[in-house]
Amino acid sequence: MFKRIVKMSFDIDKIDLFLENFNNNKKKIQNFEGCHYLELLRDKNNPSIFFTYSYWESESHLEAYKNSDLFKTVWKKTKILFNNKPEAWSVDTVESLP
Repeated sequence: MFKRIVKMSFDIDKIDLFLENFNNNKKKIQNFEGCHYLELLRDKNNPSIFFTYSYWESESHLEAYKNSDLFKTVWKKTKILFNNKPEAWSVDTVESLP
């Protein structure tokens, strides 16, 4: 299992549209095969920056999601709202403390 972090930045007047799209699709994304966890985070100092934080069973599961109609639909509505290029990282846990 690995974690995926995606950073997205929006104009303030586009945030409600982004949140509506996210809320309409979050359960579908979380229930997609191979997705074990999904969280939406917001930067404390810049309210126009959001992060998705998700756990994926494998790279092939994430790739299947990225090639799915669900992702294409969500991304089509999201990418037009960006005010900066999104950034994404796939990371493995090195150590986790309770």
